Amino acid sequence: MIEIAMSSATATLVISGDLDLGARDQFPEVTARVTGLRRQLLVVDMCAVTFMDSTGAAFLISLADAGRRRGGATVLRGCDERDLFVLEVCGALDLFRIDQDHRCSAEEIAARAETAEALQVSDDPGDERL
Repeated sequence: MIEIAMSSATATLVISGDLDLGARDQFPEVTARVTGLRRQLLVVDMCAVTFMDSTGAAFLISLADAGRRRGGATVLRGCDERDLFVLEVCGALDLFRIDQDHRCSAEEIAARAETAEALQVSDDPGDERL
């Protein structure tokens, strides 16, 4: 799940769950919305990301590249070492500022996971969770 919050100068993406091929259907809409906001600073909160593959890395790279072309910056906060490794393998780590100090609490991460789970659509036609 990807949530967007904004202030006058900053757009913040809060990502929960897997940032991978399975989530790619969300990427074009999120990219368009974030790019349309035209904020100088994009903060990507990755505290609750459970897995990221090269598809997720490409999404982050495209956001950073779009911001950089407008003279902005992209900050990754709460990144796990494995996520940084994926970006390093992609040769894109220098596109980002890394906030090594930020960590969401376990309670915040659990609340995000519960919200994401509640919003998922079940494969069972008799299950009406939305």
